[in-house]
Amino acid sequence: MDKERIGQALQHLRRSDPVMRNLIQRAGPFRLKLRRNRFHALVSSILSQQISGKAAASIRARLEEYVAPERISPETLGRLTPKQLRGVGVSPQKASYLLDLAERVESGGLRLHRLARMTDEEVIEALIRVKGIGVWTAQMFLIFSLGRLDVFPHDDLGVRVAIRNLYGLDDLPDKETSHRIAMPWRPYASVASWYCWRSLEFD
Repeated sequence: MDKERIGQALQHLRRSDPVMRNLIQRAGPFRLKLRRNRFHALVSSILSQQISGKAAASIRARLEEYVAPERISPETLGRLTPKQLRGVGVSPQKASYLLDLAERVESGGLRLHRLARMTDEEVIEALIRVKGIGVWTAQMFLIFSLGRLDVFPHDDLGVRVAIRNLYGLDDLPDKETSHRIAMPWRPYASVASWYCWRSLEFD
C-alpha cells in the first residue's frame, strides 16, 4: 500500500474523528499486509466462514499438504473431488464452493488479474457470482488483497462490536448508525475499519 496515501489517511482520520485519533495513538502504525495471491486469498476466505481462525488455518494447512508438492491453485483444486476435499476437513458445502471458484477461474469466467482495474462495486458484483462468496467476503478481498482504502464492511461483527465499544453505544449499531458514525472516515474507511479490528485486542 502506498505510504503517502496511508499518511494522508491517518492525517484525515485524526482530524475528522477524535475517537479515531485516540485509537490511532493507542494502536500505533497501520500495518496491513496485502495478500498478493488472489486465488489463495479467496480460498482462505471460503475456508474461514463460520469457523475459528485456528480451525480454518488447520484445514488450509491440510489442503496445502494434500496438493504438495504443487500449490493451491485453480488447477490443483479443480482436479480434486468433493470426497477428497472432505477428507482434509472441508465441509461438503465449502467443497462445492471451492470447486465452483476453481472452475470459474480456470474457465476464464472470473479473471482475477482484471479485478484491480475494476471499481469496488464491479469487484463485488464479479465475486458474488461465485458460490459461497457474499458481499462481506468480497469486501474483505477489496481491503486485504486489492488494498482499496475506502471499504466499510458495516456487517462485520468485529467492526460493529468495536463501534459499540469505542462510541459508547448500548447495543450493536444497525446499518444506518454504522454508516453515520463512519461518514467522517471517508474516503479512508478501510483504514478506520482496520483500527476498529485492532481495538478489539485492547479489551
